[in-house]
Amino acid sequence: MKQILQSLKTGAVSLADIPCPAPGRGQLLIRTSRTLVSSGTERMLVDFGKAGWIDKARQQPDKVRMVLEKIRTDGLMPTIEAVLNKLDQPIALGYCNVGTVVAVGPGVTGFEVGDRVASNGKHAEWVAVPAILCAKVPEGVGDEEAAFTVLGAIALQGIRLVQPTLGECVVVTGLGLIGLVTVQLLRAQGCRVLGLDFDPAKLELARRFGAEVVDLSAGADPVAAGMAFSRGRGVDAVIITAATQSNEPVHQAARMSRKRGRIVLVGVVGLELSRADFFEKELSFQVSCSYGPGRYDPAYEDKGNDYPVGFVRWTEQRNFEAVLDMLADRRLDAQALVSHRFELAQVEEAYALVAGSGPSLGIVLEYPAGAQDAPPARTVALGTQPAAAAGPAAGEAAVAFIGAGNYAGAVLIPAFRATGARLRTLASAGGVSSVHSGRKFGFEQATTDTEALLRDEATNIVVVSTRHDSHARYVLAARAQGKHVFVEKPLCLTHDELQQIEQAYAGANAPLLMVGLNRRFAPQVQRMQALLAGAPGPKAFVMTVNAGAIPANHWTQDREAGGGRLIGEGCHFIDLLRFLAASPIERSDVAVMGDATRDSITITLGFADGSIGTVHYLANGVKSFPKERLEVFAAGRVLQLDNFRRLTGFGWPGFAKMNLWRQDKGQNACAAAFVEAVRQGRPSPVPLAELLEVARVSIELAGKV
Repeated sequence: MKQILQSLKTGAVSLADIPCPAPGRGQLLIRTSRTLVSSGTERMLVDFGKAGWIDKARQQPDKVRMVLEKIRTDGLMPTIEAVLNKLDQPIALGYCNVGTVVAVGPGVTGFEVGDRVASNGKHAEWVAVPAILCAKVPEGVGDEEAAFTVLGAIALQGIRLVQPTLGECVVVTGLGLIGLVTVQLLRAQGCRVLGLDFDPAKLELARRFGAEVVDLSAGADPVAAGMAFSRGRGVDAVIITAATQSNEPVHQAARMSRKRGRIVLVGVVGLELSRADFFEKELSFQVSCSYGPGRYDPAYEDKGNDYPVGFVRWTEQRNFEAVLDMLADRRLDAQALVSHRFELAQVEEAYALVAGSGPSLGIVLEYPAGAQDAPPARTVALGTQPAAAAGPAAGEAAVAFIGAGNYAGAVLIPAFRATGARLRTLASAGGVSSVHSGRKFGFEQATTDTEALLRDEATNIVVVSTRHDSHARYVLAARAQGKHVFVEKPLCLTHDELQQIEQAYAGANAPLLMVGLNRRFAPQVQRMQALLAGAPGPKAFVMTVNAGAIPANHWTQDREAGGGRLIGEGCHFIDLLRFLAASPIERSDVAVMGDATRDSITITLGFADGSIGTVHYLANGVKSFPKERLEVFAAGRVLQLDNFRRLTGFGWPGFAKMNLWRQDKGQNACAAAFVEAVRQGRPSPVPLAELLEVARVSIELAGKV
């Protein structure tokens, strides 16, 4: 299928061949008929991509500070690689989609195959969208009109925050698409509306919709106009839908408002506020969050947990429905907002218009009707010739990846490519990242069909780099197909999953299982292990991890999706101490710092040989401090490892230090050891018993947090 992508590095927009997605749980698969280009948002992305390095930095000063901190802690080259990798990833554009449902995912109610729906799907011929972000299109509303649904919901949410009443005076600053929809919806609610803009054509449209207007290009004073419009009392509310770096829109809104007036920002403007502007009038200022309640809430958008209507009357989905009702009642005129129509194949022409200075408003993309209702292929070849599907020869490593996210693209895939393994198939849920990374690293094909990937006879290694809650499922599925498995940590999230994996891998002829606990393969850790092997008596380990704060709504914090931070990342450090102690863990406990996040913990471990270990995993530090430090006390000597760059020995005969030019946490060595074991028919580089032991301890400790 075809999908529109944009490069963050260059700003170039292209039409790419992407494997068709499948509807996941709670999702609908939709065949697109129309999408609407959001001129403001998408032009901003294109402009950012075309900007040079200096301009990119100026636009994102917070990111610049993060880069400088990473240079101080991790070194220059890893930071440059991380930035380039981030900019190299394409963006799937679009969020105003209309089409027909062709498949319904598990757990979906209220939708059927054949329904016409509006959604926030991308500019793509086929999209998989959570059903809770879809709304049925009423009879009598055309696809082109319905393409304005999501954009209309953005305008509607700004109005809901203003809470206008019949007869109030409301100013709309900025008469682009959202501003003109805002004008119409305010008029439908019985408000008097004053529109401000520099474009005479947009001002004329606003006048047609019943607003009074002020032409800012003619030098008119918007504050004086607002005062006159409100009969000298000051306007009741201002909705800012403009896009500018200037602080003037907010300053002007405050000056023209009455006492206790309301100002809502829907667009993007400068926010250097004057206290005097707001203090004397006790003005309220609020920033609107996109489509409405539920936006950016994983429980709502990803899991489909709707808010009770008695407590949250207007959610994202219900705002979509309200806009569609307004279109059906002809109280919202979308046709008047369409300035250009392009076929999907004319994408370059369409985005040249978006990025140019020529006049445009609503740009509608029309999709081919399609000769068949069945979705297109879910696997696409990435080379000029279809890849051979022959099974791997003796001693060959043929790798398939499930998951093409940031870590896979930045670390895991390069590590496996460096081994010389055959890169067979790369899978991702949406298909975009698998095609991009697949071409970048030389995979033979990209897919959204993990079942076909697992059945592929040309593959003998499956790498799992998906979200944590799917790890056990994919490990067991790959084991059932007789594949060797490398799974990014953690191995699993629950005792039941661990028991199933243990049973599946019992027996002498089981394929290899490896978990990406890479720190034990770091060159400095390997040197520490060699030194400690000659030190008599038990050892004491003190591991300090400056983990940093992660928002509570991040998926890794979700016990069902990510397992929590102890299972998700803490397992790394439990395994590291287990490796250096070279002795089974007999005792373990955890203490939690008494704050709301419960992210700062101390893990204590007792080993069979009498060694002890402490892991301070702390989320309340600062990023400018190095992330990881390990100190080992043994036989009257000390080893200190700082952030996998500097290893110092105190009291060790013949060893003083081992410093690296760049940080090395062992990812490449970990992948290389696993691939070599497959090629040579040797056991896994990490014994299965240790993998299960570390997983069991991590799960038990997480249950106490």
